[in-house]
Amino acid sequence: MKFNIKLSLTTLIVFIGFYCSSQTKLLTLEDIMTNPKLYSASLSQLSWMGNTENYAYIANNAVVSGKVADNKKDTILRLADLNKTLPSLNIKALKRIPALTWINSNTFTFIAENQLLLYDILANKAKIINKFDEGSENMDIETNTHKIAFTKDNNLYIASDNKIINVTNETNKDIVCGQSVHRNEFGIEKGTFWSPKGNFLAFYRMDQTMVTDYPLVDIETRIASLNNIKYPMAGMTSHQVTVGVFNPLTNKTVFLKTGEPKEQYLTNISWSPDEKFIFIAVLNREQNHMKLNQYDASNGDFIKTLFEEKNNRYVEPLHGLYFLKTKPEQFIWMSQRDGYTHLYLYDITGKLIKQLTKGNWIVTELIGFDEKDSKIFYTSTQESPIENHVYAVDIKSGAITKLTSAKGTHFPDLSKNGKYIIDRFNSTTITREIDLIDTKGKLVQVLLENKNPLKDYKLGNTNIFTIKTDDNSDLYCRMIKPVDFDSTKKYPVIVYVYGGPHAQLITNTWLGGAGLFLNYLASKGYLVFTLDNRGSTNRGFEFESCIHRNLGVLEVADQMKGVNYLKKLKYVDSTRIGVDGWSYGGFMTISMMLKNPGVFKVATAGGPVIDWKYYEVMYGERYMDTPEENPKGYENASLLNNVKNLQGKLMLIHGTVDGTVVWQNSLTFIKKCIDEGKQVDYFVYPGHEHNVSGPDRIHLFRKIETYFNDYL
Repeated sequence: MKFNIKLSLTTLIVFIGFYCSSQTKLLTLEDIMTNPKLYSASLSQLSWMGNTENYAYIANNAVVSGKVADNKKDTILRLADLNKTLPSLNIKALKRIPALTWINSNTFTFIAENQLLLYDILANKAKIINKFDEGSENMDIETNTHKIAFTKDNNLYIASDNKIINVTNETNKDIVCGQSVHRNEFGIEKGTFWSPKGNFLAFYRMDQTMVTDYPLVDIETRIASLNNIKYPMAGMTSHQVTVGVFNPLTNKTVFLKTGEPKEQYLTNISWSPDEKFIFIAVLNREQNHMKLNQYDASNGDFIKTLFEEKNNRYVEPLHGLYFLKTKPEQFIWMSQRDGYTHLYLYDITGKLIKQLTKGNWIVTELIGFDEKDSKIFYTSTQESPIENHVYAVDIKSGAITKLTSAKGTHFPDLSKNGKYIIDRFNSTTITREIDLIDTKGKLVQVLLENKNPLKDYKLGNTNIFTIKTDDNSDLYCRMIKPVDFDSTKKYPVIVYVYGGPHAQLITNTWLGGAGLFLNYLASKGYLVFTLDNRGSTNRGFEFESCIHRNLGVLEVADQMKGVNYLKKLKYVDSTRIGVDGWSYGGFMTISMMLKNPGVFKVATAGGPVIDWKYYEVMYGERYMDTPEENPKGYENASLLNNVKNLQGKLMLIHGTVDGTVVWQNSLTFIKKCIDEGKQVDYFVYPGHEHNVSGPDRIHLFRKIETYFNDYL
């Protein structure tokens, strides 16, 4: 098979420093998990101080402040000074500076012992401004009034004026209020939404009484105990969500009249600046028709649908409305309706004023406006699909200005007045640098200089390049060569894969996005290869959604393009190719092995989806529709139907209380292997959820490494 190999701008990015004579250390698993010095330096809690042009961060248990106007840094508060103010409030001394929320350059709030405190640096005085219950979760602090919304068990409360208000009083534990819904899909991260001035609280109410219980088993008790979770599988009955609006003055709640059918998705909740209306992106269960609806916050009445979006595959709203300060009747909407995520200017009648950005690239985040709302600042992949830069678009003229120049991936924090940006960025050659720039792109200060934490370690050469698919798409690849690489030798390969939507493994970031474990494997003599196939993110709707209804087909084909490329390299031992992945990557790992018998000698698959009918409604139906609507797609994607093709060594790994990819997936695969007379290895992590975290992660890494050492 002939390959077109296109060298990208970042091709053959060489970490030249890794080959200096002083680099004698090799990575260890213990170092990776326990030595923070191996990771990029940062400035803890770096943020703007309220609406000012001052910034602050934590260093050596003290608050350090700086100003845009000069490079001078001042230590404005030490932990000892903060602790001196606490005994009079009956609060124990703190061991470290807590998380701070700045109001201005002199005052901030923080939490200690279930209390919200306000600290005045000039007066060196703290006072308690609110209290909440012990065991509170999902806390949402309103910045104007300092009211606190929080949940306990399945109910929602507000702490205000030294009293606790019951917002909900649901006695059925399967009705949950104030928490994230729809399994955190559609950009949903929380369940409470304060109005702009803090006068009202909107919240999700999720009724799960109709959803099937799914059993998880706790083995910590002498007699193993049952923990049922609500897990709506694809095609089954899902939960029903409504949105309430609570008025703390009247202690009354009205529910928005979001209508039928009850099984729909209420996403991207946004308040109007005047607190009169709530906007919701209402998505049908089929996820192919979205309506942006307006509701009256005072009585819950539906007012109108501003506009609709439809797509034969799916519509996926991920962002709320961004209202202009100077023109509160106008807002920005982010949509991929033209095939790429871009910015659209609307008014609240639903009239499209103009599309502000356009091109074969993605707007990744809207970060804010200038003071006059004449410019919008955002990040995008316009420079490269594997980079993220900061841009400004002029709302009137549409002119776009690129504000960041250093190649790589930028994470900006815009000042409240829209004049300056704290720019955190890294690349394959920069571990992390933090600059202060103005919104014309001019460097004002360097807040943190780049320092290589791995300068004493021997790492293999990493490069990023592209190969072509049959449809002429670029597929980005990353290769980490072994330490002391010798092109005259042949090396075994470990292909690390994910391959699913909303993920991008190859980026112009430190270590090329690979992380330390993959570099550790390279130091053990493996060539480590990764490819972002069609279906992965940041390449446009067609690139990501082309896998719709047929998961595991195009993704595997693309991965095999990468494998065939590897086989043509004279230093690759084509008889010793392995593959490893987790979650969607576990599904991909097993798919690649079973659909290409004999190609992969060894594979390790963690938390794998085995049959998509065992996966949950929101994600599963977006990409596969229901099993009833798409029986052929589900049959083709089920790994159970290909067990007979298994050749080589395969180890499955699963957490026993995985509530994301439920344990049933890998257990059914093991059962099928037994039925087919196929030998397979299996390892479980008792008490772990969808991934193995904490101290046990060293065990996981060693388990994977040992398996490849033994069999590859």
